[in-house]
Amino acid sequence: MAAIEVHQFAQCITCHAWNSDHSMVAFCPNNNEVHIYKLFQDKWEKLHVLKKHDQIISGIDWSASSNKIVTVSHDRNSYVWNQEGSEWVPTLVILRLNRAALCAQWSPKENKFAVGSGAKTVCICYYEQENNWWVSKLIRKKHDSSVTSVAWHPNNILLATTSTDGKCRVFSTFIKGVDTRESKTGTTSDSKFGEQIVQLDLSFSWAFGVKWSPSGNTLAYVGHNSMIYFVDDVGPSPLAQNVAFRDLPLRDVLFVSEKMVIGVGFDCNPMVFAADESGIWRFIKFLGERKTPSSGSKYGSQFSGAFGKFYGQSKYGVSNDGVETSRTSGGVHENCINCIVPIREGSTSRTTRFSTSGLDGKVVIWDVQNQEDLLDYL
Repeated sequence: MAAIEVHQFAQCITCHAWNSDHSMVAFCPNNNEVHIYKLFQDKWEKLHVLKKHDQIISGIDWSASSNKIVTVSHDRNSYVWNQEGSEWVPTLVILRLNRAALCAQWSPKENKFAVGSGAKTVCICYYEQENNWWVSKLIRKKHDSSVTSVAWHPNNILLATTSTDGKCRVFSTFIKGVDTRESKTGTTSDSKFGEQIVQLDLSFSWAFGVKWSPSGNTLAYVGHNSMIYFVDDVGPSPLAQNVAFRDLPLRDVLFVSEKMVIGVGFDCNPMVFAADESGIWRFIKFLGERKTPSSGSKYGSQFSGAFGKFYGQSKYGVSNDGVETSRTSGGVHENCINCIVPIREGSTSRTTRFSTSGLDGKVVIWDVQNQEDLLDYL
């Protein structure tokens, strides 16, 4: 089985993150605290409890190089935590939000981080050395609803967002004095801060869980209509595909390699999607089961060139009558999976191990290296 470790840390977990060597994990047990556990001789022990927020913490990210933790909360605040000795010291981030902060992620160079919010804005936060605080520049009036997810392009400039207005957008986040001109490449070389590069209208429902592939050539995100979207050549003329499935919607995705994506969500079981030699994406299997469900009658993939409303269900023979469900009971997770985090070893772009956390309070570590039917996609 792909699940190699299962840890019951709490009754419910909203989000989690790992330190650089994966010896410590930080998570929010569905309240206003962050608990940090460390592995001591095959046993996890609680080291720290970070208390500064007033409401539930909705996002955590732990920088690998600088060893800083950023947390965001429904109390509209964000803190950057630095370890000084044996204590974690918080620094307030000036977000200037009037609604809840919903997600956060460090940039690849860790010189800034992005915060999505319920105020229809994205905060790009960076450190001001002279004032010794974290400030933010806001991307305003671009979203029509809450920003549910953010993802940094490997070039440290482009930022992808998803929103409950059903759209996925890509912005330039170049900040003079923080970013260098050398990092601006391709079509974004003349883009200013907050300029929208592309807007994708593929989903007609809430959109979640956007991620870039390791090379930055492919973008993936999910919709609340049980669909996952893949976009190549992000720019003025993107190439889009969608994969529809007959199970519960996804909440987050992760690129394991350029040709394989793991999706997690309300089915409590990670789903594997992969691209064939021609670049067509399709559903492969559930990680928690060994038998691969038959494709064709229940799953379809097609190019959405015109972003049409109808996804060709009749083309694939999909019918609501007598369709056998492919959901499996008795999986590792017992409730919705709301967070998936890569566990990278070294500088390789391939990720064979990752962790998931969910509303059942479990943190599960998965390894796809021992799945023989998936090795061709790694």
